[in-house]
Amino acid sequence: MVAETATKFQALEQQAQTLMSVFTEAGYEAVAPAVIQPADVFLDVIGESLRARTYLFIDPEGEELCLRPDLTVPTGRLHIARDGEENVCARYCYNGVAFRFQPILSSPSHPIEFRQAGIETFADQAPEQTEADTVATIAKSLAAAGLTDFKLRIGDLGLFSALLEAADMPERWRQRLLRQFWRPEAFRSELKRLSADQPVALKNLPDDLMQALKDANEEEAEQRVSEHLAESGIDVVGVRTSAEIAASLMSMIEDSRSDPLPADTAALIESYVGVTAPARAAGARLRDLTRSSDIDLSKALDVYHQRLDLLHDAGTDVVHAEFSAEFGRSLEYYTGFVFEIFSPALGAKSPIAGGGRYDNLMQAAGAKHAIPAVGGAIHTERLLVAVAAEAS
Repeated sequence: MVAETATKFQALEQQAQTLMSVFTEAGYEAVAPAVIQPADVFLDVIGESLRARTYLFIDPEGEELCLRPDLTVPTGRLHIARDGEENVCARYCYNGVAFRFQPILSSPSHPIEFRQAGIETFADQAPEQTEADTVATIAKSLAAAGLTDFKLRIGDLGLFSALLEAADMPERWRQRLLRQFWRPEAFRSELKRLSADQPVALKNLPDDLMQALKDANEEEAEQRVSEHLAESGIDVVGVRTSAEIAASLMSMIEDSRSDPLPADTAALIESYVGVTAPARAAGARLRDLTRSSDIDLSKALDVYHQRLDLLHDAGTDVVHAEFSAEFGRSLEYYTGFVFEIFSPALGAKSPIAGGGRYDNLMQAAGAKHAIPAVGGAIHTERLLVAVAAEAS
């Protein structure tokens, strides 16, 4: 067992050297972000799926910390700390451990402690070119490490955002649908709810409470909800706060004053997220989908096709790449182009590499303003398994 562990460690070290060599030759500066990170930054931006798998603890001074579940956020924080001019383009690469609880028993492809080797670019000035270069660099490093058979899957939250922006609906509905994008079942439920008449739940609530909330501000609404809960003998300990309940009720009241989302708009959105096709064909399918509606996605689709051309020019196989409209990866900080690379040996549920654009993350991590950013990371244990499977 000891010899097997030592052999695996040596293989990972050799693989890491190969990956980092490709990254540094491409112009990325090697950095080593801290393993222990402030928990609040991660918990605010990574999404509920990964949030539940993050290892948290409190230090002797009472600060909530975590073992980093990925290296993108720590690299972003490192950039903010070391570069006073946040808009200056910077490119970093790294190789280090990350930690995620595994709901199922840990396995070679899904260990609790694993390594990530990756690249991040901040304040890039040519978005589509940087995205293409990121994918090409990750793919080149995989090939250098010995992986020969792998496939690219892409998505585009920018296209989805453009679709919502062009659709006629209140801004709060757009934000709600965007938040649910990473949870397909919840997304479809929300879309159905917005297309329906006044929510049934609103009709079942006390009339006096609803009347009191109709023209209340946030502070007044919270106070009225607190009074109602107290009068009803309802204890909010362990559930949502009275402020959260009030905000939810106010949102429901506001929704009741709006016309339902038109059926044809809901159907178009539903059809959009259902598109899965070869990358080139997907663009044509999306143009056909919106052609008969009042929604114009031509500008966003032009960017999509430009990116495919740049990917091809950078040496990436886009002929066999697949586009999935509802693909957004499990991390909820992505804002645009996303990608994953997987091998037949492990399948699409265990991607070897992935990444994308996350233009809002840096501000959430402490930057003074939003900073364009894109990156990609390799799950090195999975890469080792896939290379071994190809060799056997």
